[in-house]
Amino acid sequence: MTEQSPIVIVGTGLAGYSLAREIRKQDKGARIVMVTADDGVSYSKPMLSTGFTKGKDAEGLAQADTEAMAKQLNLELRTYTTVTGIDTEGHRLLLGDESLSYSKLVLAWGADVIRLTIPGSGLERVFPINDLEDYRVFRKALKPRSRVAIMGAGLIGCEFANDLRNGDYDVEVIAPSDAVMPNLLPPVAASAVQAELESLGVRFHLQTVVEKVEPADKGVTLFLANGKTLQADLVISAVGLRPRTQLARTAGIDTDRGITVNRALETSADDVYALGDCAEVDGHVLLYVLPLMACARALAKTLTGDRTEVSYGTMPVMIKTPCCPAAVCPPPADSEGEWEAEQDGTHVKALFKNAEGDVLGFAVTGRFALEKQALSKVVPPIHS
Repeated sequence: MTEQSPIVIVGTGLAGYSLAREIRKQDKGARIVMVTADDGVSYSKPMLSTGFTKGKDAEGLAQADTEAMAKQLNLELRTYTTVTGIDTEGHRLLLGDESLSYSKLVLAWGADVIRLTIPGSGLERVFPINDLEDYRVFRKALKPRSRVAIMGAGLIGCEFANDLRNGDYDVEVIAPSDAVMPNLLPPVAASAVQAELESLGVRFHLQTVVEKVEPADKGVTLFLANGKTLQADLVISAVGLRPRTQLARTAGIDTDRGITVNRALETSADDVYALGDCAEVDGHVLLYVLPLMACARALAKTLTGDRTEVSYGTMPVMIKTPCCPAAVCPPPADSEGEWEAEQDGTHVKALFKNAEGDVLGFAVTGRFALEKQALSKVVPPIHS
């Protein structure tokens, strides 16, 4: 390692590029090298579930190509480059037959989609969508008025369902839960979102799963555990994400649900940091934009000489279902209390209160979604 070794950022998603922008606010001249396994095009992953609503195809969702990003941020960008290992003692990133020295290394390589093992020979029509390239492939396969089945009724599944209906596609959602977004919304708010999606034409098949996928004509037949069969042209798998940890673990870096870091985003290895979907920050894995941006701001200061711990504050999750605008700030997992709801049809304001009456979380839908900022000031921060 030499004094000239750069800050190396692995990953050119929202986390990686956000960090590079924040570093440039602190230091115009620091040498930065970004490494990515894909084409490095800048885009916002949360926007992938808004393409039809915004009238944009995959290229329309792209924000800037690699040449523009390298010039804008004054950095070196290495695309289609696969990281094969990390030599933490030697401060070297291993890239197959070559290596790259670093002064500081940031792992911002995101999360992998959870891939279900489903019997059948129709799996080539099942599309996980985790990045812009995945979305390109899906949109290329999607024909006008296609029938789309979505496995998963979580945040992403519901957002895609709304967006595809806005594009005039036939949509069926299959999930094992008895409600949509069960780990995010209280039942009263979940019912409101589901009702509005159903009014839009989305059909739900809850408390069941896809047991087999077989080819049929130009599409597939889905065999459900409840005995029903569904016909679809394409299937989206939206059953969740798993932080990428394997390379870090192999390098001897501590991992748990994600790559474990403290509030300064420091891993167990000297000069190695992690942020975004791959990171578990002080016990929290938060796969959302607001915590990512807070981490990028803090880490940029640390990397440029001012060690800074992240302060999250209160960060509501915005749910992009235009048919039923919604926002939620879940209470801490170990909280004791109960939900109290005010409801007018699918307009819901639910507050999670403890025995003392303190508001520890909220969920709002419909017109009550406008109250999310005011409620955010009442709920205690994740950590300040």
